[in-house]
Amino acid sequence: MKVGLIQLNAGTDKATNIIRACSLVQKAIEAGADFILLPEVFNYRGPLSGSELYHQIAEEIPGKSIIPFMEMAKKNAVHILAGSIYERKLGGKKIYNTSVMIDDSGNIIGKYRKINLFKAVIDGQKIDESETYEHGKEPVLCGIKDKKIGLSICFDLRFPELYRNYFKKKVDLIVIPSSFSQKTGELHWKPLLRARAIENYCYVLAPNQFGIDGNGVETYGNSMVIDPQGRVIATLEKKREDILIVDLILKERVFYPLVQA
Repeated sequence: MKVGLIQLNAGTDKATNIIRACSLVQKAIEAGADFILLPEVFNYRGPLSGSELYHQIAEEIPGKSIIPFMEMAKKNAVHILAGSIYERKLGGKKIYNTSVMIDDSGNIIGKYRKINLFKAVIDGQKIDESETYEHGKEPVLCGIKDKKIGLSICFDLRFPELYRNYFKKKVDLIVIPSSFSQKTGELHWKPLLRARAIENYCYVLAPNQFGIDGNGVETYGNSMVIDPQGRVIATLEKKREDILIVDLILKERVFYPLVQA
């Protein structure tokens, strides 16, 4: 499996972000990637919230942000993880932060809604995703041929319980599309990614945003691929748009039963 992790700096213009993401996905395809991953909220990072975000940015799935990647996946026979977008919840005012897995026939085979929502104060700025987002309810496992892939998003990284659920289902890969902040990324990004790989004995693929978002929060970049031993086998520099292309050799794995206390 050749994976392509896309690192970008999404801004406040949704249409421009989608066009740019499509261009980078095409470049990853041309580089030979057969599984391409976009970061969290690749289609919009800006100041809108509440009803404005719901009506102007959020959308049903599939919609304008997902259909182009379904078409690209089918045309080129590749799998694409559409990092995450703002999914409109019908009949409500809140939205979901939703990651979408598309197979090589252009079909949606998985839709994961972020379970653990970010809440922190960074440089005096309060960030509470629960004011806008609805919590997801369930882990989601997808497949690429005979390989199992566990879906998650950004802040989920801090909650190992989600990933133990995937371990019990003998997951081969964990994907963590993110918009991880610079402030916390310097301290926690790599250690947490390595921990999730080591404790679940699987690869971790983590495409991240970089640069300052539309709310003035700087994001960390440093998209990474971690092997089951916790080794960082590839990474991107912090402050640049790029594609990380990595050949993964997915061997048959031995799973040991969990010891019950």
